[in-house]
Amino acid sequence: MAEMMYWEAIQRAHDEEMARDPLVICMGEDIGVAGGTYKATKGLYEKYGPLRVIDTPISENSYTGLGVGASFLGVRPIIELMSVNFAWLAMDQMFNSAAKVRYMSGGQLVAPVVFRSPGGTAHQLGAQHSARMEKVFMGIAGLRVVTPSNPKQAYGLLKSAVRCDDPVFINEHELMYNMKGEVPDAEYFHPLEGSEISRSGTDVTLLGYNISVHWNLKAAEILDKQYGISAEVVDLYSLSPLDRAGIRKSVAKTHRAVVVGEDEAPVSVGSEVIAVINEECFFDLDAAPVRVNSANVPQPYNHTLEKAAIPNHEDVVNAVLKLFGKA
Repeated sequence: MAEMMYWEAIQRAHDEEMARDPLVICMGEDIGVAGGTYKATKGLYEKYGPLRVIDTPISENSYTGLGVGASFLGVRPIIELMSVNFAWLAMDQMFNSAAKVRYMSGGQLVAPVVFRSPGGTAHQLGAQHSARMEKVFMGIAGLRVVTPSNPKQAYGLLKSAVRCDDPVFINEHELMYNMKGEVPDAEYFHPLEGSEISRSGTDVTLLGYNISVHWNLKAAEILDKQYGISAEVVDLYSLSPLDRAGIRKSVAKTHRAVVVGEDEAPVSVGSEVIAVINEECFFDLDAAPVRVNSANVPQPYNHTLEKAAIPNHEDVVNAVLKLFGKA
């Protein structure tokens, strides 16, 4: 195992897949000469040249459409959208073309294209650069959605996505690029479907994805040490398809569930997860499942207001204590 940063794991996956297959290309704003906003394509321009690492204009709909069209012909583009906030401009190409072409062509065409984009709230980037849009993407039939919570997942999911014949959206969190973690020395492919148990427990299930997994892990430690509550932490790294069986198995064991995300509560990832719990675990529950989400407001720029709008591990602890009648 080698310890590396989240962005280094993504860069390694890019490099290995481009070295293996000349039809793997990268496209996006500032991914070439500059090496990417978060360094995820650092050094690739010098190694593979401008025909395979393509710096694009600030025109998300245009270059996304170019990449999707190329994928119909066998190219495997990795398209980086500099910020998920700007993905709104490319949704027609992603949703109406890439996600639907296999179905509409009766399987004659596929779109083996990967969309990568940082999202979530970083530090005082304002409302138009702090979107949490994973809930939008996971509602699109034909589009796979994954969201790595650590460098190992970031590496393995990208490699699996590149080799998948379905379009895959990879939702990365802006605050995680400098996170360190162990990544296998040997080539590793992470499944595009499923979930992972990040911490075993018996009393309550904490469900989250990307950054909220880390809030849940910290909350689980506090709950164990201070209150004697054993929390199981489930990492929902695949948002589409959701691991319904994994959710059901954990909730059936603990009989309580808290679903944690950084998105706003209305029509959130948590909404769908709780729907699964109610449909498949209703008679296993000892209490109604609870959501922990950001405030339903445009993300404030002011630092104090920004912190107030975003949940953290303390909110998770308080939600669990309420479930147990201790708060």
